[in-house]
Amino acid sequence: MASSSKPKRIYDVFLSFRGTDLRKNFVGHLYTALNQNGVHTFIDSEELRKGDQISVALMKAIEESCIAIIVFSEDYASSWWCLEEAAKIMECKEQGDLIVFSVFYKVEPKEVRTPRESYNKAMDKHEFKFGKDLEKVKRWKKALFDAGGLSGWHLNEGDESKLIQEIVKEISTYLVQTSLHVAKHPVGIDSPVAELKLMLNLKSHEDVVMVGLWGQGGIGKTTLSKALYNAIFRQFDGSCFLANVREASKNSKDLVPLQERLLFDILKLQKKLEVSSVDRGIILIQQRLCHEKVLLVLDDVDDLHQLEALAGGRNWFGDGSRIIVTTRDKHLLTCHEIDQDHVYEVKALYINEARELFSNHAFSTCQKIEIATDLVDKVLNHVGGLPLAIVVLGSFLLGRRECEWESTLNNLSRIPDETINNVLKISYDGLDANAKEIFLDIACFFKWRNIEYVKKVIDSCGYEATIGLEILIERSLISISFRGGLEVHDLIQSMGMDIVRQECRSDLGRRSRLWLYDDVVDVLSHDMGDCVVEAIVLQPLEPIEIYISRDAFTKMRKLRLLILDNVHNSFQGPIFLPKELRWFRWDGCAFYNLKFSHGPKKLVGLELSNCSITAMPNQLKGFQQLKYMTLRGCNSLVSMPDLSCTPNLEELYLFHCKKLLEIHESVAYHYKLRVLHLLGCNKFSIFPSVLQSKNLQRLFIEECKKFGRFPDIPHKLESLKELHIKESAIKEIPASIENLCSLKSMRLSSCENLA
Repeated sequence: MASSSKPKRIYDVFLSFRGTDLRKNFVGHLYTALNQNGVHTFIDSEELRKGDQISVALMKAIEESCIAIIVFSEDYASSWWCLEEAAKIMECKEQGDLIVFSVFYKVEPKEVRTPRESYNKAMDKHEFKFGKDLEKVKRWKKALFDAGGLSGWHLNEGDESKLIQEIVKEISTYLVQTSLHVAKHPVGIDSPVAELKLMLNLKSHEDVVMVGLWGQGGIGKTTLSKALYNAIFRQFDGSCFLANVREASKNSKDLVPLQERLLFDILKLQKKLEVSSVDRGIILIQQRLCHEKVLLVLDDVDDLHQLEALAGGRNWFGDGSRIIVTTRDKHLLTCHEIDQDHVYEVKALYINEARELFSNHAFSTCQKIEIATDLVDKVLNHVGGLPLAIVVLGSFLLGRRECEWESTLNNLSRIPDETINNVLKISYDGLDANAKEIFLDIACFFKWRNIEYVKKVIDSCGYEATIGLEILIERSLISISFRGGLEVHDLIQSMGMDIVRQECRSDLGRRSRLWLYDDVVDVLSHDMGDCVVEAIVLQPLEPIEIYISRDAFTKMRKLRLLILDNVHNSFQGPIFLPKELRWFRWDGCAFYNLKFSHGPKKLVGLELSNCSITAMPNQLKGFQQLKYMTLRGCNSLVSMPDLSCTPNLEELYLFHCKKLLEIHESVAYHYKLRVLHLLGCNKFSIFPSVLQSKNLQRLFIEECKKFGRFPDIPHKLESLKELHIKESAIKEIPASIENLCSLKSMRLSSCENLA
């Protein structure tokens, strides 16, 4: 979206009137008084340039004005052009772009509104000339009706100079409410402002509407709220934009100055109103503003107490008021009873908008340095549509050579920009301990991973995944794709990784998480004493070989998560694992070489891929906490062990274990097993003769071509909801299938022997 397409405000006031006599007297004196008070005023005879079409020029002047004053005199309606002006003025008012006042100069307001007398005669002539049904005449009548009902001034035989002073004072008061600076180069503003104006329902003058602008740090919430404020503030009796509420109210006492500022701005006070306490301020705001139509913007709110002290309820403000809150915390808006229909998510810029904003900051008109397009694309890819990052990096790169651009990008891949990082880190600093740990795990290890899988891993490590993930979503630190993948903005991910690096710059063993190849190798290959590493995830794209010694992990007493994919260990002897380990996954490891420290094991998740094991007779003893087990591509595995030694096992996945023949009969009676899924186990044929797992919810046996007999179900199984059998040798389904009384989905496909 290009920068704002709305007309720039050039004039403070547009004067609409009829007649030379009025120009030489009342209107002329009003024009002079306004200009003498610094009010830039449009009057047609002085501003129109030669050759301009009067219609285009005047319409443009109306659009470029903040306030219009219509001076209704006796012969105003006799001019079809004055009526066209009035219609245009009222249309701009209806769109919320113009404040309109009426001056009834020696005519009665009802004469204009009805119309009567001279106005009635004038309209009769226009109807005769243009026709009664002409749309143009209808527009003029509506404009007179609406404008005749506006607040303004009425003069018959009074003192004109006194009235002019009143008008100048009133106009000056309105103009004191100045617009806010939005941005040096506003880009991507128009469309969101239009959407928010619809959400605010500005045409309704009865309800008090609260709207929340929600999004991550640096996404442009403040910029957008300023642009919205500028577009609508003149439609209210009073307005106030309270910037940076979070920073300005670090404790409850600091809310008092904000309450004072709110009252001062909205009531247009000459002197600051003294507020003795927050509680007193709440009462004052309620008492003084409950009958005022106000616009209040609370920017960067991060605590419910701030909302309760500054805009505690809709009944604090008069009908037609609008309250706008910007925040990084979506739940804060929910707590303040702002429904989801009134929460606007501020999103990153589209690529064309990001490119325009970046070009505005990174290139000047006088710049002679040529920068390759691919370098610009790399920067845009790095910032990911985040306006703050675009402005900061664009300004930094302005006037620099290509080699400096390349050096900057290389540096940013290792160390985030401090200005950007500090803004993003505010959201992290506001998290509780549980959410902080979950965020760091996601930033370092789990971007793009399936949310259900990540929940299992996080829960297994002793954290509360459900509430923690919800908080991270509410704070705009993560999001969930429509396919269920965890999404994290590159700069937010970089911020999280940098937090871990800052734990200890020089000693890798003093960091909580490791994910880079060199760092992992360094820690595993050296004796670093007591190591505080909690999690290691190493997933290179290509297979690598590293040396992991017998006691490499025993020094990691806090290690809870170990995931190694595409990693082959050149050491052939046994490897000892700490008993604190909660989740273990290794692609290609020799499981029989893995030994756990003595004592109760805390392992919750076990994933083994491409392991050369024939059986697991004793390996699972002592794993009382094990809930999730996946064996994938273990082509030497022939049989599964007795699962009664893992009483808490909930999910068992056996994928592409080519030589697997049988599953132990303990599966049929396992009390907590919820999911059993076999896939591509070509030789699998021996399944327990009966199935009595009371909590089993999903049973999938797919592409197991030797599987020929489905078990009997002697008793009702009320938990089993999904049964899928694909490419098997089964010949019949037993009649006892009727005991699957809660079955919702049953798929039998490519079972060629099924009679």
